[in-house]
Order: sequence, then structure tokens, then C-alpha cells
Amino acid sequence: QVQVVESGGGLVQPGGSLRLHCTVSKSITSIYQMSWFRQAPGKERELVAAIFRGGTTHYLWSVEGRFTISRDNANNTVTLQMNNLQPDDTAVYYCNAHEVDRDSWGQGTQVTVSS
Repeated sequence: QVQVVESGGGLVQPGGSLRLHCTVSKSITSIYQMSWFRQAPGKERELVAAIFRGGTTHYLWSVEGRFTISRDNANNTVTLQMNNLQPDDTAVYYCNAHEVDRDSWGQGTQVTVSS
């Protein structure tokens, strides 16, 4: 079982920034895809950003240019830098480790954007 732990959520004003961290209990170089998802109240969970084993990244269109996903292989950590946050970004953010035979999820971290 792969353990996935998120940290870094909180309350921020519109236009502010937050950085989320995801720490994994195994080498992330062996994981095909590391992703951040989010789920707002009453909405479906959606993919926000992903980084593949080869380094390619993918973003939800509404966060393109504002969010950046990166990874630290030495510390088995994936980071989501979120800039110019807006109220629509309010959600619980989940980290996901996608391997060939399983998906592992963290417990989620709350991000609230409000004045």
C-alpha cells in the first residue's frame, strides 16, 4: 500500500498564493503519473494538474498559467504552486499516485479562497 499525504492548504484572499505538498511513501520515479485533483461542494472531483514519469505536465484549462506542478524525486514529493487564486478554486485538493495496477489517494487538504 502506497501512502500519500498532502499538506499546505488554508485560507487565502483572492489573488493570493498557496503551495500544496504531496509526500509519497515510495520512489515517485517509479510512479507513472502523479496528480492533483480537487472537489468542491456539490461538484465532481476534477483533475487539476498532472506530471508524468517522463516529466510532461498537464493542466486543467482554468488553472493554466496560474498553477505549476513539480516534483522532487530525492524527497518523493510533488508540489502544486497556486498563484492568483480565485474563489472558484475553493475545494478540497487531493493528491493521487497512479500506477499500472493501483491508484493511491491522500486524505485531502482544504483550500479556501475568500475575502
